[in-house]
Amino acid sequence: MNKRAGNTLCRSLIAFILCFSLAACATVPLTERKSLSLIPESELVSLSNDQYAKVLQESKLSADQQEIQMVTRVGKRIATSAEGFLKESGAGDKIKNYKWKFNVIEDDKTVNAWCMPGGKVAVYTGILPLTKNDTGLAVVLGHEVAHAIAEHGNERMSQALVAQLGGVALSVALANQPAETTQLFMAAYGVTANVGALLPYSRLHESEADRIGLTLMAKAGYDPHEAVRFWQAMSAQGGSRPPTLLSTHPAPESRIEKIKSYIPEAMRYYKK
Repeated sequence: MNKRAGNTLCRSLIAFILCFSLAACATVPLTERKSLSLIPESELVSLSNDQYAKVLQESKLSADQQEIQMVTRVGKRIATSAEGFLKESGAGDKIKNYKWKFNVIEDDKTVNAWCMPGGKVAVYTGILPLTKNDTGLAVVLGHEVAHAIAEHGNERMSQALVAQLGGVALSVALANQPAETTQLFMAAYGVTANVGALLPYSRLHESEADRIGLTLMAKAGYDPHEAVRFWQAMSAQGGSRPPTLLSTHPAPESRIEKIKSYIPEAMRYYKK
């Protein structure tokens, strides 16, 4: 290969890498951070629908109408807030992917909640004594929905596909290694109990979810100051076996102080 051809090939490779990098980037609302996003949202939503149905089928759902109505009531307000937030952030085209569902899983030992792609949400009864009321629940749902609209799961799943499955497409990974790929997906969205050992949330993701979550709950009409009480209560539940919601990233005083610093920003959106 002559020098000119070599330079041409080199420039082509650089152009390809740049195009791939740009195509694989997503922008996190509010923080404007660029994140890795290799998986089409449509594929994640399809997988989410299947896995959500499976989780519900294998779980005992709460029959307590008061619990169900509270989660549905708060969930709908957070969902409306999230869609408005996406529109204001210039990402209104993503709203079509969300078909919101909220379910309560009866499991008093599990202090957790999660949101899969497409707005598939589950709240475990074990967290309700800590949320105490609608506003406390809004802290949790705002935080989990924030993870979803910030596409943290896509970022974690993309990183895992590169690191553990050689960077293949999600459809290929599902075809060749369905069990491993499904496990990665469930862990990426905090569904599995051993998520802390597999795909822990980073401090960056948690901070973004805290910040965006406060804005979502404020826009939904819930006082963001309640987040301080809730995370203090969660932190007090730590010890040798922290709640699942904390298993990947404990809530130390530094995190709570950072949450306090985000409240003035969120209060700009708050109306009772």
